[in-house]
Amino acid sequence: MTVYFIGAGPGAADLITVRGARTLGACRVCLYAGSLVPRELLAECPPDARLVDTAQLTLDEITAELVRAHEQGHDVARLHSGDPSVFSAVAEQMRRLDAAGVPYEVVPGVPAFAAAAASLKRELTVPTVGQTVILTRVAQRATAMPDGEDLATLGRSGALIVLHLAAGYVDRVVDELLPHYGADCPAAVVAYASRPDEVIIRGTLDEIAAKTKEAGVLRTAVIIVGRTLGAEGFRDSHLYSAERERHVC
Repeated sequence: MTVYFIGAGPGAADLITVRGARTLGACRVCLYAGSLVPRELLAECPPDARLVDTAQLTLDEITAELVRAHEQGHDVARLHSGDPSVFSAVAEQMRRLDAAGVPYEVVPGVPAFAAAAASLKRELTVPTVGQTVILTRVAQRATAMPDGEDLATLGRSGALIVLHLAAGYVDRVVDELLPHYGADCPAAVVAYASRPDEVIIRGTLDEIAAKTKEAGVLRTAVIIVGRTLGAEGFRDSHLYSAERERHVC
């Protein structure tokens, strides 16, 4: 039997992938993060599926549930918000399953930053303006950032930066990025992207902190800072240019 780490998407239940929904519908056991995963998705599970909310479970308890289901001959859906590849705590679960000899697969999902960009109606990479996106977070009491990955260092690139899990530290984000991006740099905060209660905050870097606090946004949000958010008058990409050679040899 197999454990499937499934990306549930950023919030809207219909943003799970077709593969994710099909896999969810075939698993007799589903472990889900109840504080983040929309409950509507659980309707995709078989009617007799065992549903386990992991919001209050430790890593050891989650691993025990996965191993138990495997030993009982059940495929397991491990449903995570967003996409398993970033900020999902999947790596530590995979390590435990490797040690226990339990096979697993990963089904990707729509990440929060992609949903936020869609809500902002912006492409994050724009020709001649910005072609790099940095996904990161800020150091917190629980987990320090690795050397060289602090905001002050990352900000030197001037690339568009997306911060997860950082809305409660927005003042610190602004203070560390201002020297590199400038007060007038476009910035946005998107909370609960794709959900009915979505909140979109736009502004410049020097005003985004005040706007975020005024809106009462503290969590479940991404902060985006970079020139591509306000890009206008940029050169068209070469992809669809009339000058591009399209003949197939």
